[in-house]
Amino acid sequence: MYESMMKVVGGYGLVGGFAIVGITMWFSYWFSARFTKGRLHGSAIAILLGLVLAYIGGAMTGGQKGVVDLPLLSGIGLLGGAMLRDFAIVATAFGVNVNELKRAGFAGVLSLFVGIGTSFIAGVGVAMAFGYSDVVSLTTIGAGAVTYIVGPVTGAAIGASSEVMALSIAAGLIKAILVMVATPFIAPFIGLNNPRSAVIFGGLMGTSSGVAGGLAATDPKLVPYGCLTAAFYTALGCLLGPSLLFFSLRGLLG
Repeated sequence: MYESMMKVVGGYGLVGGFAIVGITMWFSYWFSARFTKGRLHGSAIAILLGLVLAYIGGAMTGGQKGVVDLPLLSGIGLLGGAMLRDFAIVATAFGVNVNELKRAGFAGVLSLFVGIGTSFIAGVGVAMAFGYSDVVSLTTIGAGAVTYIVGPVTGAAIGASSEVMALSIAAGLIKAILVMVATPFIAPFIGLNNPRSAVIFGGLMGTSSGVAGGLAATDPKLVPYGCLTAAFYTALGCLLGPSLLFFSLRGLLG
């Protein structure tokens, strides 16, 4: 049976990758609903599981590609490759109605730049506190604090090492989990109870899974508004990370 399964997975790696990711997502959302009452979004649990499995795969095989080094999970390399990753980013940006963003007014647009800028500065500050000094690593980790998508996209564009890009993903994951957990508790204190404030909140926080999970736990009706600017946040971060933010930091640090 094992040999038959290996033959099928080896011949149809992408299909096997989809099946594995599907099972992981099902388990993550079940775990989220069963043990966290939806406060910790299923996507964050899935990402955390992926990172743990990647570490286990690398430790078991002594390789550098995580679970891809295991023959049964080789299809993950195709599904998680750069092509599909970039396609997902572009699809997210194209799925947003620009006219809806305009309705949020100047505050909604400003929140995007303020959110990206403050997250980037915070990420760079933490990276410097842990001893990083080169501009490429600082920019990549800072971009990871923007979101766990912006980090690896920026790192790949400016030539960061795989270790630094992994740290950027971890930084974005921590941010997403914090946003998910904290949003329902701080919502009453910041007036997060209407569509306009949800649009601004999505622009300031930016992490799509964090905003979606946090707003869903606060008021499900606010989710589309927060995710609207959160989608733009990711696309704008991918644009600014390897360009304006990188060159600005290089100008400051030399």
